[in-house]
Amino acid sequence: MTKKQWQKTTLAKWVATAALVMSAGQAFTANAAETPVQGGTLNVALGSDTPIIDPSITGQSVTALIDRNVVDSLVGQAEDNHFTPWLASSWEVNENHTDYVFHLRKDVTFSDGTRLDAAAVKFNLERILDPKTTSSYSKSLLGPVKTISTPDDFTVAIHYDSPFAPLLQGLSLPYLGIQSPTYLKNTPNTSNTVVGSGPFILKSFVKGSGSQLTRRADYHWGPGYATHTGPAYLEAINFKYLPESSVRLGALTSGQIQAIDAVPPVNAKLVKNNPALEVKTKENPGVSEVLYLNTSRGPFTDVKVRQAFQSATDPTSAVKVAFFGTLKPADNVLGPQTQYYDPSVAKLLKYDLAKANKLLDEAGWTQKNSDGIRTKDGKTLTVDFVYDPTTIQSSDVTLFQAIQFQVKKAGFLLKLDPVDSGAFTDRTNNNQYDVVNNYYVRAEPDILRTVFLSSYAPPKGANYSVVKSLDAKLLEAVGAPDAKRQQLYSDIQHEIIEQAYVVPLYVPAYQLGISKKVHGVSWATNAKPNFYDVWLSH
Repeated sequence: MTKKQWQKTTLAKWVATAALVMSAGQAFTANAAETPVQGGTLNVALGSDTPIIDPSITGQSVTALIDRNVVDSLVGQAEDNHFTPWLASSWEVNENHTDYVFHLRKDVTFSDGTRLDAAAVKFNLERILDPKTTSSYSKSLLGPVKTISTPDDFTVAIHYDSPFAPLLQGLSLPYLGIQSPTYLKNTPNTSNTVVGSGPFILKSFVKGSGSQLTRRADYHWGPGYATHTGPAYLEAINFKYLPESSVRLGALTSGQIQAIDAVPPVNAKLVKNNPALEVKTKENPGVSEVLYLNTSRGPFTDVKVRQAFQSATDPTSAVKVAFFGTLKPADNVLGPQTQYYDPSVAKLLKYDLAKANKLLDEAGWTQKNSDGIRTKDGKTLTVDFVYDPTTIQSSDVTLFQAIQFQVKKAGFLLKLDPVDSGAFTDRTNNNQYDVVNNYYVRAEPDILRTVFLSSYAPPKGANYSVVKSLDAKLLEAVGAPDAKRQQLYSDIQHEIIEQAYVVPLYVPAYQLGISKKVHGVSWATNAKPNFYDVWLSH
């Protein structure tokens, strides 16, 4: 039986039992235990996949969601953004943010038995900084480290030549989670495995299928923001890759799955009205879902053409059509939950077809062919939108098609070009695209440096717009005093929109459809659910 046939057959069974589950939900909720209990397996269905499970060498959000259960961080960050102890019991930072000293716990081991000490932390960080390691996102979180030293077995010191204020926030993310140096030194390819000191052990990861995690019985060093100590309540977590939204929803309503991400927008009300289920939503901080316009080649080298494309796009109506009102259209490159988000940028974005046509005329694209596509010097105004379907929802495709229809009114031929993850990497690394999409989750506005610094253009990073003009401000902002940082990030946000380096689409939000049997879900600052405190009613 093929995977697709299995999904259809299983879905029929799930749907058949859904009514029974719904009718039982009310009675169950009333009798749910209030005291956490040990045991049980949490099954989570994911709508997107990750090609790599090693958090140090990918920026995929799905990887962070899974690996948060496997790797611990030096520091934790609570939902209210304050930092808490974790692997480091305490730390000191000098006044100008050039010297960070971390004092480690002395009772932590990795799941392979290796002791976590200063040498292990140093090895991890230097591996990420090593040019041989393809860790562009993790490397950007560490910034321009000068040296890493270990004054004693349980003290790590990180030194910078110039101030670097965002380090603590970066260290709290799974991408800088600490892995076993024994494992790393003996594993040439870490794409499919990871060994950490976290509350769960990765039993298996299969690209295109999912991950299986089992509880670590001797775990007792959770983050300071957790509500309990000791091992996780859950015995296991299974993350299943189910890209078809109807299959995920059927699995949830039938009880085969206890939680799903990417609740299908068209079914959001159905889930909310189900007495056995609920929808938990957390709006992402960081860079919103945007279209990156490649300024280094093709028609988008002309700022007027970029501005025309931006003006011809109406995200408000397109997002409404694609997501049925479950997500907010973006009005800036940053989401509102991000530190130093500037609401005044919103006035720069307005759907204006007349303006788009005027700008294209001024740019010399004055003729149109029989299909209504503008031409110039015998060339059509064609822009190639390259994307990887496995990393997005079906609603995103609907959104892209709506944008395609909108910009055609101004004379753009937007070619939607879905490719697999390998081809996407090849295309972007070789500058063979005009448009790509993505979002990046981080509460710290330094995420803008990760996405727009010139040295992070592909293949070295995520600067898909290939911007060069923001470097001075981005680098100054990482170490400036608070008031100056805020002004610099405001200026950066204005320039990104004014110069049409991107077209903002929507503010991503993690929409977790979840059984009311699941208790204790909290949120990480990267808008991902934490499962360490989660327990299941039996």
